[in-house]
Amino acid sequence: MKILYKLMILISFVALVESSCNTTDHILVTKAFSSVTGFNSSWFKSMDLNCTNPHISNISLSSRNLTGSLSWRFFRNLTHLHTLDLSNNSIKGSVPAWFWSIPTLVAINLSKNSLGGAIGSNSTHFSSIQFLNLSQNRFTNLARLSIFSNLTSLDLSHNNLKILPLGFKNLTKLQYLDISSCNISGKSKPISVLHSLRYLDVSRNHLNGTFPSDFPSLHNLIFLNISFNNFTGYISKINFQNYGHLAYINAGNFNNTSENIQNLHVKPHPLSAQPIKKHQNQTSTKPKPEPKPELKSKPKPKHNHFILATTLASSTLALAMLVCLCCMYRKIKLAKTNKWAISKPIQTPFKMEKSGPFSFETESGTSWVADLKEPSSAPVIMFEKPLMNYLTFKDLIAATSHFGKESLLAEGRCGPVYSAVLPGDLHVAIKVLEHARDIDHEKAKLMFEEISKLKHPNLLPISGYCIAGKEKLALYEFMVNGDLHQWLHEELPSGEPDVEDWSTDTWDQRNDIEFRSRNVSPKITEWRVRHRIAVGIARGLAYLHHGQSRPVVHGHLVTSNVLLSDELEPRVTDFGISQDSVSGSTEADVYSFGTVLVELLTGRPGSEETVEWARRLIREGKGANALDSRLGVGDGSVSEMVESLRVGYLCTAESPRKRPTMQQVVGLLKDINPVTD
Repeated sequence: MKILYKLMILISFVALVESSCNTTDHILVTKAFSSVTGFNSSWFKSMDLNCTNPHISNISLSSRNLTGSLSWRFFRNLTHLHTLDLSNNSIKGSVPAWFWSIPTLVAINLSKNSLGGAIGSNSTHFSSIQFLNLSQNRFTNLARLSIFSNLTSLDLSHNNLKILPLGFKNLTKLQYLDISSCNISGKSKPISVLHSLRYLDVSRNHLNGTFPSDFPSLHNLIFLNISFNNFTGYISKINFQNYGHLAYINAGNFNNTSENIQNLHVKPHPLSAQPIKKHQNQTSTKPKPEPKPELKSKPKPKHNHFILATTLASSTLALAMLVCLCCMYRKIKLAKTNKWAISKPIQTPFKMEKSGPFSFETESGTSWVADLKEPSSAPVIMFEKPLMNYLTFKDLIAATSHFGKESLLAEGRCGPVYSAVLPGDLHVAIKVLEHARDIDHEKAKLMFEEISKLKHPNLLPISGYCIAGKEKLALYEFMVNGDLHQWLHEELPSGEPDVEDWSTDTWDQRNDIEFRSRNVSPKITEWRVRHRIAVGIARGLAYLHHGQSRPVVHGHLVTSNVLLSDELEPRVTDFGISQDSVSGSTEADVYSFGTVLVELLTGRPGSEETVEWARRLIREGKGANALDSRLGVGDGSVSEMVESLRVGYLCTAESPRKRPTMQQVVGLLKDINPVTD
């Protein structure tokens, strides 16, 4: 009996060991996807995992309707992960910098998701990744690509990168590069070092440079597309023949003389899945020459009749068009004269094919739904112009082209933002508040009314709202200068010089560094302008904290939530509507302001890493080394900037009790430079 008992214990122990062998990686994957809707852990149970093969090497979950954010930290311990394919889902959030350097990863496909943040890393840990597809996401900036020395294929198309990354010279193995539709400005020269390229697509950006000298050698390229850019140079006939005229449409101004692209063969755009092999079997077919018309001494009479009929028809059409243009001009003139006297909006034609609900898809592939049978049943309430309260959700649909992608300004933390011109030439930004869907109708009305009472020169007040089913839409005045994040980082590629490390540079050395942008706003180099912006933001936040019977917490103060007027006066927006405005604190707002102030002074993105880096330099007495080298140096300006950076240091103290109030912050900043007040 004792022997049997011992045998059962031994069997149980062996089973337990085998179970742990079987499930280690399975548990890690399950935890990584714990916050992702649609994930099913049973997908991995069919894998052959045992003590001799306990590891997951391939995760392929393409097109599984996955929604949510990954817990990336669990990927650290998947020590044999070779391939990761999560394409065509709705995964959100950002990818941590360390992820790109997981030593076993060779192929990653995260395309067609809603991921954002930075791509790559500034660290010295090199990546083993050979195939990387991050297309159709929301990535907005790039760290240096130096770590990706093993890449052979890189697809970053359809993101919002705005600049070319650094480190192309390290990508000696890269054969496939697609950076099309990324809103990239600047010179194309950095890509000229990619000597192994066989496929290059830089179309639909704002790039400039000289073709073909600022490009890789065309001898190895199988496919090329430089269309819709601002290049100059010369396109030879052989290059037209090799890549087709579609590769050069609206590509810029070229000094071509006798080339005629109309009769040249156009190569089809490769559409197969493999980026390199997909062009190897392409064949071309020469266009058939058109037969030459026979010479005739006298035209037939019916030919004359045809010419006469064509002439009369053309004349009639031209006359009709002239009459239409005159009518349109008269209508426009009358509308401008009486734009404030109208009693009903001039409706943009809107054909309602069916009753609701109405679904609207954003650029990232996500969608929002107005659960209404009739769109005119949801009124638009305007606070500033009560005479315009005849507007309805139907008018918003018409003014935004059915909330189309051409009207989409951005997809922020609170939801998509659209641009619209309402009757009366009122230009507004319409923000869909995704987090407010669970707020009932009456509470939502009360929320909007309370927010409308918050008025200050440095706040962007809410102009109106519309409640369409569960969707809550907030209307704001449209600010043509955009937000502070764009002003700081988009006119200049990244706010960083083309050097590896700032920490050891002196102010004078960095002041002479040449940046890689050609569109630098003169105002961005002026310290007085930035100081005025900092004081304005502080005043707006101080009003929220101290100007009411009880403090109003912003909850998510970042540079993208600071809009700029025509005179670059800051207007804080998104106050009172953030999810964090309820659970947040004024001390957390002060920390966020400190982060914005550090970003404003250093020109670097407002991340925890930037804050820690700036705080370290201040502690070491090297605050000047952290300043944005674009800032011009004047009498005493460096000391003023360093003093302002110290205010940011105080605001980002680890202990909330040690942070100043926003009233104190306003006083500190004004004391640094009273002239800016």
